[in-house]
This record gives sequence, C-alpha cells and structure tokens, in this order.
Amino acid sequence: MAGKSGKGKGKGKGKSESAAVASTVVQPLTSATGLPELVLKKAPAVPAAVEQLAVEAAVDDVAEALAESPKVDSEKTDGADVSGETTVDEKKANSEEVEARDGSGNGDADGEAELLLYPITVKGPSGEKLELQVNPGDSVMDLRQFLLDAPETCFYTCYDLILNSAEGVRYHLAEYLEIGEVADISAGGCSLEMINAMYDDRMVRSHVRRTRDLISSALIHSSLSTALAVEYETNQAGGEEKNKKDKATSKDKPAGSVKTELAELEGGLGFMEDSCGQLGSLVTPSESQEKAVETIAFSSFNPVPGYRRLLGDLIYLDVVTAEGKSFCVTAHTRGFYVNASKGNTLKAEPVTPAVESTTLVGLLRLLSKKFVSGFAEILNKKAAGHPFENVPVLLPPNAWLGPYPTPPHKRDIARAEDALMVPYGTEVVGMQRDWNEELQSCREFSRDNLQDRIMRDRALYKVNCDFVDAATKGAKAVINRCIPPINPTDPDRFHMYVHNNIFFSFAVDGDFSLMQQMREQLDESATKTDGTATEKPSAANGEVKLDNADSTESDAPSNGDANSAAAVVESEQATYASANNDLKGTKAYNNADVSGLYTLAMAIVDYRGHRVVAQSIIPGILQGDKTESLLYGSVDNGKKIAWNEKFHSKALEAGKLLHIKEHAVLDGAGKTVTICAPVECKGIVGSDDRHYLLDLMRTTPRDINYTGPGSRLCVLRPELVATFCQVEAQERVGKNKTEEETDEKALVQEELSKIVLNPNVFTDFKLAGTPEEIEADEELVRKAGNYLKDTVLPRFVADLSSLEVSPMDGPTLTDALHAHGINIRYLGQVAKKAEHLPHIWDLTVVEMVVRAAKHVLKGVLRETLDQNVGGAIAHFFNCLVGPESAKPDVEEGSTEPSGKSETKTTSGKSLSTEASEAKPSYLCITPDLVWSDIEESVKFKYQFDLPSDVRSRVRKISTFRNLSQKMGVMLAARKFDFQADAPFKTSDILDLQSVVKHLSPVCVDARDLLENGKLSLAQGKLNEAYEAFSEAFTILQQVCGPMHREVANCCRYLAMVLYHAGDMPGAIMQQHKELIINERCLGSDHPDTAHSYGNMALFYHGLNQTELALRHMARTILLLNVSCGSDHPDVAATFINIAMMYQDIGKMNVALRYLQEALKRNERLLGEEHIQTAVCYHALAIAFNCMGAYKLSLQHERSTYNILLKQLGEEDSRTKDSANWIKTFQIRDIQANAQKQRGQQAVSAAAAQKAAADALKARPDLVQAFQQAAASSSVNRGPTGTSPQMKGPRGAPDERAARAVNEVRKKAAARGLQVRPQAAAPNQSVPPLGDLLSLINSGVAGKAPLASSTPSSSTPRGSSKAAQTAGKKTATATASPKSAAPVSAVANGPVQATAAAADPSPIGLGNGLGGLESSKKKKSKSKNAA
Repeated sequence: MAGKSGKGKGKGKGKSESAAVASTVVQPLTSATGLPELVLKKAPAVPAAVEQLAVEAAVDDVAEALAESPKVDSEKTDGADVSGETTVDEKKANSEEVEARDGSGNGDADGEAELLLYPITVKGPSGEKLELQVNPGDSVMDLRQFLLDAPETCFYTCYDLILNSAEGVRYHLAEYLEIGEVADISAGGCSLEMINAMYDDRMVRSHVRRTRDLISSALIHSSLSTALAVEYETNQAGGEEKNKKDKATSKDKPAGSVKTELAELEGGLGFMEDSCGQLGSLVTPSESQEKAVETIAFSSFNPVPGYRRLLGDLIYLDVVTAEGKSFCVTAHTRGFYVNASKGNTLKAEPVTPAVESTTLVGLLRLLSKKFVSGFAEILNKKAAGHPFENVPVLLPPNAWLGPYPTPPHKRDIARAEDALMVPYGTEVVGMQRDWNEELQSCREFSRDNLQDRIMRDRALYKVNCDFVDAATKGAKAVINRCIPPINPTDPDRFHMYVHNNIFFSFAVDGDFSLMQQMREQLDESATKTDGTATEKPSAANGEVKLDNADSTESDAPSNGDANSAAAVVESEQATYASANNDLKGTKAYNNADVSGLYTLAMAIVDYRGHRVVAQSIIPGILQGDKTESLLYGSVDNGKKIAWNEKFHSKALEAGKLLHIKEHAVLDGAGKTVTICAPVECKGIVGSDDRHYLLDLMRTTPRDINYTGPGSRLCVLRPELVATFCQVEAQERVGKNKTEEETDEKALVQEELSKIVLNPNVFTDFKLAGTPEEIEADEELVRKAGNYLKDTVLPRFVADLSSLEVSPMDGPTLTDALHAHGINIRYLGQVAKKAEHLPHIWDLTVVEMVVRAAKHVLKGVLRETLDQNVGGAIAHFFNCLVGPESAKPDVEEGSTEPSGKSETKTTSGKSLSTEASEAKPSYLCITPDLVWSDIEESVKFKYQFDLPSDVRSRVRKISTFRNLSQKMGVMLAARKFDFQADAPFKTSDILDLQSVVKHLSPVCVDARDLLENGKLSLAQGKLNEAYEAFSEAFTILQQVCGPMHREVANCCRYLAMVLYHAGDMPGAIMQQHKELIINERCLGSDHPDTAHSYGNMALFYHGLNQTELALRHMARTILLLNVSCGSDHPDVAATFINIAMMYQDIGKMNVALRYLQEALKRNERLLGEEHIQTAVCYHALAIAFNCMGAYKLSLQHERSTYNILLKQLGEEDSRTKDSANWIKTFQIRDIQANAQKQRGQQAVSAAAAQKAAADALKARPDLVQAFQQAAASSSVNRGPTGTSPQMKGPRGAPDERAARAVNEVRKKAAARGLQVRPQAAAPNQSVPPLGDLLSLINSGVAGKAPLASSTPSSSTPRGSSKAAQTAGKKTATATASPKSAAPVSAVANGPVQATAAAADPSPIGLGNGLGGLESSKKKKSKSKNAA
C-alpha cells in the first residue's frame, strides 16, 4: 500500500532505501583527489518505511547529473568500477522486482507472492475523499492505520468500514479480516466508506487522547538536514524564476543557474578552539507557535451522574479556545456537543442553537476560527517534514544538553493528567500486565516460515520495549521510596520490591566496596605496627561505609580477609559486575533461542547513584520455597547441586551453540554431578510448567589474565569466545587437513561444534573427572585468555593505527572494544599500547577517568538529600573539570545555610535534631579528594597510573559530556568558563535521568541478510548487495519499526550501493533517512550522526550542489568537535573533503588552508609516515596542480610516494599510481617552463624594439649614422656575403659588439635561460658610433638577443609533445581528467617554479603558501616597474 509507514504490518512496498558506506577503509589514491573513503565511514542508517520511487525518473536524474559532473565517476572505488556501468539498469530491474515483492514476508523460503496494488476510493464520514493503493492481503487494521495517517481522516477514531463491491454488495469489515477474504478488489470498481459508530468509555478516552496528540507540535522532530534541503530548494526555485525573467529580457545571455556566493567554513579552523561555545547549536530551539486551542481537560463534573449516564453521556470536557472562550463539552455516545453548564452547576442540555459534531476536532472547528487556522498549520508542518520526523521513538536516548536559557514551564492540564493517571509505569485502564506470560507466549510463536518469524520477532520487540519502559518508571519509583518493600525488616540494601508484576532489587558497587575493605585492612595493619590509625579521606567514603555497615557487622569474617569479605558481599547481594554479566548471559541464551528453555525479561536501571535490577516474575516463585522448584544448578554455592534429565538436555542443546562444555563437578557431599552450565546457575520450573534458567553470570570462562581480589566475575566476553573458537577450529583443520579433503568450510564448521570451554575451571568449585581432562580444560581456557592478551589486543591497536577502527568518544570506544571481544578492564593496556597515537591515548584516559568519576559521583549522590542533588552534581563537576581551587556554588546550590554534617541511618532518614540547619554533605568534597579517588580507582580497576598532569591534559568538554551521558545528567547548553571558581552553577543542572541497559532482541533473518549484503558489496556485486539490504530493511521495519539503529545500518549500506551505482538522488534519499534515525535514536551529537551529515555532504557534492554540501559539512565539523575535539583523524579526513569541495568551486586559498590543517593533524596524530599523511600530501599535490604550481605538486607527490613505498612496497597499486602522478607532474612542469620561456621572450623582444625605437627618435644623429653605414655596406659587400672590412681598421667596433653579445649570453646562462649556440655571424655593418654601442650594452637593448635566442624547435617541442602523450596516459591510468588536468593558471606556474628553485629544502604547506603569496607580490611589482 502506498505511503505505508512502519506501523501496522509495515509492508515494504516501495523501492528500498539507500545506505551509507560499506567499509571504513578504502585504498587511497583511487581517485584524482586521492581521498580515502574513510570520510564515508560508518554512519548509523535510517530506519524508514520504504517509499515508492519513480525508478525511471531517478535514472534520468542520475544521467543528467553524471553529464554535468564527471567527478561522480572518479570517486568510485575499484570495486564499483567493475560493475558500475551496468548497475543502474540492472538495479532498476531489481528495484522493480523488490517493489513487486510482498514486504510483509507472506512468502516462505520457496518464494514470495507477487504484490499487486489496486486503487480504492475512500469516502469519509463528512464527505472527505481520498484514494488508497490496496493489496488483497492487507488487513482491516492496516487500512485503519493508513487512514489514521492521512491528513484528511487523521482525526477519526470511531467508525465502521464498509466495502462496496463492484456488484453493489456492501460488506461490513471486521478488524482482523483481510480484504481479499471479503471481495475480489482486483476487478476494480470497489470503494470504502467510513460510517460513524457509537462511542463507549474506552473509545471516547482514546479519541480525546488522539485529538490532543494531533494538536500538539511537541512530538515533531525537526532535522537540520531537512531544513537545509528545503531552504536550498526554495533558493533554487527563486533562482530559476529569475533566470526565466533574464532569458525573456535578454536572449543573448547564456542560460544557467544563479551562482550563490558560498560563505567560507570558518568553523573548520577558527571555531574549533571554542567547542564549548558551540553547545547551544546542538539544541534545537523551540519554535514559538500559536496554539490551536488553549486547553482540553477532563471536567470536574466527572464522573457522569447516573441519570445522565442513562441518557448516553460518557464524559465531560472543559475546553478553552485560543480566543479565550470557555465551553463545557459533553462526550455522548453519538458524538460531542456543547452543553449549557455555567459556573459550578451542571446543565447537561445542549446550548441553543446546538453546536455538535461527531468528532472533537469538528466541534472545535465550529467553536474557534483560530483553531481552524492553527490546526491546518500543524498538519502542514507535519506534512512538510520527512515522514520519519513524525514517527515516535519507543526507547529514545537521554539528552545531555537542554535549552538555555531554560524555557518557561507553562500550565498544561493534559500533561498533568497523563503524569498522574499512569502511576509508576502501570497501565491506565484494565488489569496489570503479566510481563512473563507475554514474553514467554511470544517465544512460543511458530518459527516455521519467514512470515511467522517476523511476527514472532515483532511481538518480542514490542513486549521488550514496553517492559523496559515500565521497569524504568518502576525503578525510579523504588529509588524515590514511592513503593514499599516486601521485606521491610531487612537492611535497606537487601530490600526487594514487586510492582506492576516486576521484581526489583538493588545491586551494590562491588569495586568500591572492595577498595574500602582493602583500605580498612591497610589501616588495621598500620594500627598494629604504629599504634595509630590514619584513614585516607575519600569523596565516597561515607557512602561505602554505610553500604557495608551491615555486612561488616554481621556477615564479614572476623579476620578481615579481603577475599572472603568480597566473596560474602558478592554471594549475598548482586554487584554491578554480576548484574552486567547476568544481562550478557541472558542475552546469549536468548540469541541461542533453544525451544523449551526460557529466560526472564531483564533491565538494569541506574538512577541517583543506585542500581536497580528489574526482572519479570516466574509464576509461583513468590508463593513457595524456590528450592522445591529447583531442578538444575545450585542456590548455595555448590554445596548441593540439583540435576534433571530434561533440563540437562535443554542445557546441552544451548551449550553446543554457546561453546559450553558438558563436565562433571563435585557438590559439598562429594557427589559427582554432570552439568552443562555454571554451577551457580538456577534451573527452575514455574507453576506454568516452563523451564527457566536464572543467574547466568558466568556463561563464559574466567579470564586467567586477572586474578586476585574481586576477580571472580572477570569472565571473557561472548564475542571473544566465538572468535577464539573459530580460530581454534581453523587451526585444527589446518593441522589435520589432507589433500583429499577439499571442503574446508564444512570441516571448520564440524570442528567448531567440538570446541567447548568449561566455565567452572579456575573457580572455587571442585571439578570431577581425570586430572588429564581437567588439565585439558584449563589449558583451553588459558589459551583463550592468552589469545585475548597476545593476539586480539595488539590487533586492535593495529586497527586503531590503520584507522580500520576509529572510535571518537567513550561510547564508540566501548562498542569497538566489545565488538573485538575485549573487556573494559583492558582499557589501561590499550592506553599503554597506543601511546604512539595521541588521540587514542587521550580517549582511553578520558574514558578511564570518567568511569572512575562515575562511581565516585554515585557514592556522593547516594548520601545526598533530595533537595541538594542539583548542587551536589554541579559541585562535583566543578571539582572534576574546574580549577584546582573550585568553590561550591553555595548561594544557589544550598537550601540549608549552615550547620554540621547530617548523620543518617540505613533507612536514609535523618536522626539529627539540627537537620533543618545542616549544611549539605557534598560541600566537604574538594578537587584533590575527587582526583585522589579517581586515581586510586583507575589504578585498582585498570592497572594504569594516571600522569601527574592528567587534570590539565584531559579534554574538559569530552569529560563532562561523557560523564553526563553515563549519569543521565542534563546540562544547560551554554558556554562554560572553566577558569572561573565555579564553572557550573546549580541552575545548569536541568534534569537527572535514568540510564538503562536491557535485552534487545535480535532478528536473525535480517542479521543474516545484512551479512550477505556486506559480503556482496565487498566483492563488488552491487545487485546482490542491493537485494539483500532491501530485504533486510523490509524485515527490520516490520519487526521494530523505522526508528531503530539496525534499520539505520540497512539504510547506510543501501546508500552506499546506490552511490557506487551512480544513483546519487537515491543515495541521498536513503542517507537522509539514516541521518534522521541517528539523530533521534542515538542523539544529535553522536559520532554516527556526524558521519551521516558528512555522507550527505559528499552525496550532495556529487550532484554539484556544493553550497548545500558545505552547509552539511559545517554541521559535521561542529558535531565532531563536540564529540571528539579537533585532534582526531576523522576531523582531518573531513577537512580533506571540505578542501575538495572548495577546490572544485575554484576557492583554492580556502582549500589549501583546510589541507594544511589536515596535514598538521595527521602528522601529529598518526605520524609523518602514515598512509593518511600520504593522502594529505597527495591532496596537496592535486591542489597545487590545479593552481599550476607543478614544482610544489611534484614535491608533495614525492612525499606521498616515499610514504607509500615504505608502508606498502613498490608493487602495490597505490604506490604505482603515485609514481605515475610524479611523472605526470614532471611532464607538466616541463610544459609550463617551456610555455613560460616563450611568453617571456616574446614580451622581452617587443619591449626591446620599442625601447630602441624611442631612443633613435630622441637621437636623429644616430638615425643618420645608420643610414650612412647601410649605404657604405652595400657598396663594399662581396659576392660571398662577407665583408672585406672585417680585418681592416673598422674591426674594433665589431669586437666591442661581440663582447657585448657574449656578456648578454653569460647573463642569460646565469639566469638558467636557453640561448641559441653562437654561429658565424653574417657580415653586417655596425654604425661607427660609440653612443649606439653604449646604448645597447647599457641594457636597453640588452634583452634583444634573448628575443632571438628562443629554444630550439626540435628538442624542447618534441619533448613537450611526448610529455603530453605521457601525461594523457598517466592521467587516464590513475585519475579523472577533471582533477588531473591543470586549471588555466599558467601564470602561476613559473612563479611557483621560481619559489621552489629559490628554496631547495622540502617545502611544507606553510612555506609553500607563503612562497606562493610572496612570489605573486614580487611578480606584480615587477610588472608595475616594467
């Protein structure tokens, strides 16, 4: 159906969206500019409903764009060139096939049904008419969703659908029917009619909520890219109109678009130093818009009295129009009308004359003229934007920046009702949801065919999103003490809560608890030796003592052993590490998806310093003893281990997929038990007879690289286990392979299933089995740990160096580490190994500092009263990134003027009688105390010693941005003065949000299609890649809707495919969708959003829309500057792209300035011999080539060649390309010199002749002497043409003339000019006047010999011709003619050559630019002097 969004079934019935770049690394020097496609690096793709595209029009647009811009071809990679010529037509055919597919996945593996769309006219209740494209497989629910999206019918919610067939039969359509089951619409002549239905209580409430949503513009997301494109199109339309007028008035003027003067991107250089001042640009200002209606609120006359209820009244509404008029509206079963109520007395009768309508929108249109215009404006605004800007995001990201100044908070009754009617995440009406039953029922859906799997994945995703939303609200209510615990007599940290059928429990900060215990142990030992105890102060000291007060008194062993104390804490209560590991283990079992084995819904919520674990509830678990239902695993750390055959078979099935070994362990009584899971896991059967597996903290083995206190939960990541098993299988196959066995892939898969690891080795549990078997298990786990340390870590650092992996901030660094299977605890080792990469070292150090600061701040917040939270956060930020003498913002932050620190009990309530006068506890925190805790934490957790000057070296904006994101803090987007005593004020803390980790379901079908598409794209098979990405996009859109990160990835890859196929408009459309999704799902300043803007800019540039491209590049620079700072290779790559754009529009000075900055950054960050540095040198060579400065081009290209020769070798294609460029520049330099000399000599000859003529006019006596000499020579000339006077007394003047000529030749040779070889001079008569000779020797006529001494026409011109031929061949072999051919700047060539000759040392960009400007000035001065 045309125009479908991700709602309903979300059928993908249009051409699939394009996606962005396929890989992060592309060989440099594949185009004339030599720019690597690093700039087109990963960009989060846009999840979107596929729009119908006119393929023919798109192809025509592409052909037109390609005719105008040959640069599009030059920017293709080698892989695209292989099939790029035929891909457009083939892609067109493929896209038509995709459009003909049933996007809902009705087909199975055998084939998909053809999707045929038929037009059907729809008539609305009030006479509205519209046409829909309907498929017989569309359900009635789909039709209702489409009518809900259409502007003509969006406000109708209560109606019946009547289908009028061509035979005149009328069908009443039930909700779940498909159109094809009712009538044959393929014959045509069918129509739909919307008939008003009767309202009930539920329908009228839904109608009021729908009306509120329609008249609210708060949900509209406004993307900067959309605004820029609309503005550009508007300007272009104005330019075209002006051109038409110009053509009508003057036909002689050439046709062409109006050239808009482009403003230079000053932000790329100047404002990079002031990233903090640009924070306000990241927050979209709220547009002041006139309200369509003031308020729509439920009236205080509710509930409806019984006697009116019997007459059909359902609810009463108080409406205040935009004009300020108040009305009391009755919602009746037949519609809405204005009643006669005034004041505090209900008069339910309709007013006279009656004002009534079947919809609330219709009634408001009758009551208010401003509503008519305001409602139309809102609908137009929603229609003007991209469809994805109106789609809601189920799990939106936390914004760390808010508007500044803070906008006024105005009355909104609807907002208040929504907040108060939904207590802590429960449903508005009806009974509470049984989350566990919903989740497990969805898992039991059929998986037989693609359509069944899509429906199953879709249901699982929806339930998970709803659960996370409810769990987040419930956890905040638990922390705010709004929900009572089910065990109120236990200590606070052991409290458990049940709300909305979700189980909540607390997790403690195990690392800080262990650090505190180790401090106490050191203090005890110091007390024993010295007799005095010296406690080290800590910013989180009080918090840690409180958290462990109970365990120290009752649970901790008396000997104070740190290991046993930590074991008690970890065993009795969840820690941060155990909660994280449990979430990872649960996710692993969910991905294994073993039928009959169930896990719980789970979410981890961090808020106000507390961590709450939310889980769905196993049926019957709270009513009885869980030991009775325990069938597998242990609840007492292995003392007693349960076993069940059915459960074990399920665990074995999952173990094969997760590489978990079936092994034997001993329980406390010495009994041998064979299990295939960690000992402490718990297999429980619920009252619903389902088998649940809980406590999956150690589904992967221990990390043998970490031992000692607190290392029990240091386990390997699942990604590393999968990679290690794959490598191990390949090694085993390689060792055992014989010549007869050829199917290596099948052998690897067979061997892979045999590689399993024992998760219980290197633990306190006793293993059964032979010593050899135990030793083999330990050796395999040890080998996996060594593989991580010796192979994966160095390879990761190598990828960082080669820019195959290029993290830009803390979250992207974390994602990169996890994708390689590296735990966060290895950050210290990454920092040590990446010391040669300054940007990576800075990034890892900031990440370690922020993670340590997060734990310290959480400890502070746990001990802070509600009214002091804002002040505590502001003061902590001042201590972290402010000056060393940071002072608290007491005036704003403290509501309590003075007094002693408040003492608290474990219940959190004050016992002090001076509580009202107590000073906030956070005021005792100092910068030194904060940084002392941070350094200790980094040393303890990451084994890394922070440098002494770390406080001045860390980038402040990156630090507080990262910390705000991890803590859920929202800051005012203003410029912070870090030199002030208190850079952050309490008023800058706008909000504290919850940070959630949860289980995100995986769509296996879409994942496999994405992997196949990536493989096809890497092989240059664009058609196969396009088809795979399109199908993945269609499936993902149906599963999770358009607003999802994976949908964005599909769009990114689709855009890359279309880019390589030459379909720029299609690539732009897909990239735009990806950009909107990234902005809404990841955040406006996420690095992936920045890359999306960069990709959009490159695509626009490919269509010669350079102005629009540069404006997108300005946004890219801003986002990169905020997220990673100016010192990052991606910033340098962006600078190269900006320079390329300015170079193409002829602004060479701006282009050279950006290339200079890119070169500086790459040399500083990556080294002078890095390939990216070579790319910068090559881009500079191309830029100088366009200016005609071939000597500088040659010099920079030689630098490129030397780097590539050293890094890649002489046989690499890129090195050969660089060598060809050197030859090209050499030839062009020779051509320029030859042209320069010819031009100079022509100018010199003309000047000499003019000077001689002027001199002779001033001396008539010389003219007379010339005439006499000519007469005498004609008399004395012999038959051979020689003069007999040569040996006579007149020979002296001839000798002086010869000496003058020789002198001139010497001067010319000294200047490096070519002169004709001296030959026997013909006999000529020279005037016997010394004045003429002195005039010639004085230099007025001294340049005359140069006019005749032009280079020989044989050798130089021949070489010039050969050079042209060689240049053409080289340019054809290496790059596009557009960038390679010299721009008409011949005059600049000799100047640059002179500058290069004057300074034989290698000319850097700075010297080259300086020499260029100075030589131009000298040239202009010499012209003026002449």
